[in-house]
Amino acid sequence: MVSEQTLKVCLAQIDLLVGDISGNENKVLASAQHAVEQSADVVVFPELTLTGYPPEDLLLRPSLDVRINEALANILAAQLPIYMVLGYPKRVNGKLFNMAGVYFKGQCLYEYAKHALPNYQVFDEKRYFAEGSEFGVVSIKGVSCAISICEDIWQEDVMAAAKANGAACMLNLNASPFHIDKTQHRKDLLKQRAQQGRMPIVYVNLVGGQDELVFDGGSMVVDAKGELKAFSSCFEESHEIVELNFSNQSCSNIVGVIKPEQERLASIYSALVLGVRDYVNKNGFKGVLLGLSGGIDSGLTLAVAVDALGKDRVEAVMMPFKYTSQMSLHDAEDQANRLSVPYKVLPIESMYNSFMDILADEFEGTKVDTTEENLQSRCRGVMLMAMSNKKGYMVLTTGNKSEMAVGYATLYGDMAGGYGVLKDVYKTLVFELSKYRNTIEEVIPPRVISRPPSAELAPDQVDEDSLPPYPVLDEILRLYIEEDQSATSIIGKGFTEEDVRRVLRLVDVNEYKRRQAPVGVRLTQRGFGRDRRYPITNGWRIGH
Repeated sequence: MVSEQTLKVCLAQIDLLVGDISGNENKVLASAQHAVEQSADVVVFPELTLTGYPPEDLLLRPSLDVRINEALANILAAQLPIYMVLGYPKRVNGKLFNMAGVYFKGQCLYEYAKHALPNYQVFDEKRYFAEGSEFGVVSIKGVSCAISICEDIWQEDVMAAAKANGAACMLNLNASPFHIDKTQHRKDLLKQRAQQGRMPIVYVNLVGGQDELVFDGGSMVVDAKGELKAFSSCFEESHEIVELNFSNQSCSNIVGVIKPEQERLASIYSALVLGVRDYVNKNGFKGVLLGLSGGIDSGLTLAVAVDALGKDRVEAVMMPFKYTSQMSLHDAEDQANRLSVPYKVLPIESMYNSFMDILADEFEGTKVDTTEENLQSRCRGVMLMAMSNKKGYMVLTTGNKSEMAVGYATLYGDMAGGYGVLKDVYKTLVFELSKYRNTIEEVIPPRVISRPPSAELAPDQVDEDSLPPYPVLDEILRLYIEEDQSATSIIGKGFTEEDVRRVLRLVDVNEYKRRQAPVGVRLTQRGFGRDRRYPITNGWRIGH
């Protein structure tokens, strides 16, 4: 006798607020009700749905268990006529687990505790959770389903156990953050696991910004051969419905929509926009302001800010000094006009002169050096922070990863602000993203992109007066920061010993600055934040 089942699955790719357990509960119920109206049989949510991800030390709060239990009780009380698969932390016999539960019409049918707890890069789940050890399957509308959570799918034993327990389908809950080229890694992995277990995988991922992390969504379904059958749009909430047809617990057909995947630069730009939008909105800021210099870094930052928040919530300020060129003044005003943002010019020369008058005795007998350059930057930082305090607008910093790596940024100057949009964007990528944004609409004046970069803190100054050309600098930085290669190894790739040792020394001695920098969107697997935790005070030297 042939047994036929059809399972309509809703991929609830939603944006959650970390710690807002009651708000996230309401979002779960609203999404489940929407899925019911779409005639779905089961709705699958991301990892740790009720707390959001990563909850970090909120998991240590004494009231956590009470709040989670209240939310789960409310979900049960709703008695919705749909299977709900969602994540939450749960304490069992004194141990806290990263849990996924299956709920249907007021009953909890099954719970699964995450086995593989990642403890690398941005993850530190072993600080909070105990490892799960049990495998099982749950019947969802007659289909035997295995449940797994994020990192579990990267381990062979979880799929092997699902297969051994007679699962016909794997439902995988995720909070997998974005980094460049991450989507292809996920597709390759799911193909491997699906072929291993000879079953389809429903992969549902979180979407949204959380501090420096951006979750890109990209929820998908692959068949038993690992072929893509459904793919949700990235960087936005969605509730895609996918139909899986089973015959005798074997998936015979999958019907879903494959949304277009963004190209590399488009995905990076979207990550920046989503990171800024969620950081500003979730933290309750009215809007943002930034110093617009007429240079490419602030130009790209302004474009991202407007795309994230709209022109009415962004202000740009040009703060010229005697070294500021007419070209910069013109280009800054031009870009503000192109994006229709409020723009003003507030010269800093009188402020700078006042500081210099007060410091005259302290500086007597000394030569002009970077102290005076940094003072210009600090005047601008004071101006922006004063405006921020008065208006309730957060300051966006405009420095890029190349500058932050080698310390070419001023504490309490251009580093003053609440969020670093380009913190994980190398200068060469700044140019690429600026050109990309202009293919959509020319909002960054072309001359801003083509002119040699300069901080304009001294006469006729350009960045390459004191740094290797950016293509050279950025590759040295990438090899050292992201690949942990030694000086000897990098020199062996054709870079001069002088450039390599100088750049690596600058990276090492400027850790103290980076620790005081605002958070910013993470794009690489080794951003300056949760990924890279070097001691400030240390005796390590470059050596080999």
